[in-house]
Amino acid sequence: QVQLVESGEGLVQAGGSLRLSCAASGLGSGMTLSNYVMGWFRQAPGKEREFVAQISGSGGWTIYVDSVKGRFTISRDNEENTVYLQMNSLKPEDTAVYYCAADRTWSPSPREENYDYWGQGTQVTVSS
Repeated sequence: QVQLVESGEGLVQAGGSLRLSCAASGLGSGMTLSNYVMGWFRQAPGKEREFVAQISGSGGWTIYVDSVKGRFTISRDNEENTVYLQMNSLKPEDTAVYYCAADRTWSPSPREENYDYWGQGTQVTVSS
């Protein structure tokens, strides 16, 4: 099966930046990362997991939750089987465990139920 491993865990002051990475493996014969829609979700303490960002297989289309628009950027390097989440102007409310996920199909309204594979998560803490 597809395996996803996040990295980039860290503690950052409000207004700071952090970049998360997600490395994919086990894609199968004839498959590359470009065959998968990739997304980032997050779960804050005491809250349910929520969608953050999504990127199409070739990187041509992206979707962001309103709360991170203009601050976060999702990108991918399919040759390296890696997806990134660049987080700028971080706020305390961005504190959460961030999860990388892969979807075999594109959905214009991202939902975690549509994603087929998940990473273990990486902690991001933003202090004020």
